[in-house]
This record gives sequence, structure tokens and C-alpha cells, in this order.
Amino acid sequence: MPDPLYLSLWFPDFSGPAMLPHALAVLSQFPFSAQRPGITYIAVHPVSWNEPTVLERRFSPGIAVEEALTLAADLIHDDYAYIFDAYWDLWTPDETGREWRRIPSLVKFIVQGEEFDNGAQEQTGHVQVDFGLDSPFLQENVDLTEETQTRVRENVGKLVEFTMKAEKNTRATGRLLWSESDENLAQKLIARLQKVQ
Repeated sequence: MPDPLYLSLWFPDFSGPAMLPHALAVLSQFPFSAQRPGITYIAVHPVSWNEPTVLERRFSPGIAVEEALTLAADLIHDDYAYIFDAYWDLWTPDETGREWRRIPSLVKFIVQGEEFDNGAQEQTGHVQVDFGLDSPFLQENVDLTEETQTRVRENVGKLVEFTMKAEKNTRATGRLLWSESDENLAQKLIARLQKVQ
């Protein structure tokens, strides 16, 4: 069963204006899609996820990270959360599982102030990256071939590279790659790729 996959990052100082430089640092490490570059959506949520947004904007084509953060800058509060949508290109099989193409895949960056939603960031991170389902990194419903193994490894390589850069180049003090199930992505991946050997 595919599981939602997340990266959570924590920072030593994440109050008020300090949020934006950290968000910029994380977004700057992201390998944006060549087909759908830039930030394609921004939403600002006050107080908790139950409250209506105070700002929502869609962009086609996407806008530069700096421009997106400038739009959010006027609404920086410790009890707000900010969502930035972007895409990266991942290898994806067609319906038959035989033809592979690089397809833009949605990634959500959720930036949470320290007082937002009763301190939700303590559990999910100051910056939480929502990669969507883990299927592009496992391809459990596709027959294992050399090509499948190569494509899965390339997708996983992109995920690992971004995760490492996000920790190394952003002054994050904590990093966690996790899914909603109890299963570990690394263990699932090893089990999947060992079937090829």
C-alpha cells in the first residue's frame, strides 16, 4: 500500500521574520521541475488548519521562490502557516508499466509558525515537505525489470539528495523522513529492490 511521505525539518530559531530565511534556504535546495518550474501556489492559514485562509494565489507559470516569499512576508506571524506548492520531475511508468517518462510531481512545502495549531511544528517540523505518496520511490505495482530498478533508483537518488541538502545547507538542527504507516521507507525500498537481484 502506498503511504504519504514527508520530510520534517526543525530550526533553532523560527520566530517571526526568521521563518522566511529558513523557508528560502529549504526551497533553494529543491530541484524544481524543468516542465513546471517555480512556485505554483501559495496559501496562508491563520491560527489553525480549521480557519479559512487569509491568502491563496495560483501561478501559471510558476513564480520565483523569492517572489513567493515576498508575497507571504506581509503576513508573517508566529501563529500562521504557509503552503508553497512546487513540482519536481520523477520517472513515472505509463498504464502498461513499460514506457517511462519524467512527469512533474507535486510537492508541498508547509512552513509552520511556532504558535500555529497549538505548536503542531513540534511534531511535524517547522518546515514539513509533503512528497505525496511513496509510490514513485517504490513502484510496487510495476514488474521489476532492469529499467524499473534504474528508474526507481534515480527517483530515490533525487529524494535522498534533496533530503541531505535540505539538512546540510539550511542550518536545520533536526531532520526526519517519515510516512504515516509504521513501515520504514528504507526497509520497504531494500525489500523491493532485493527482489531484482
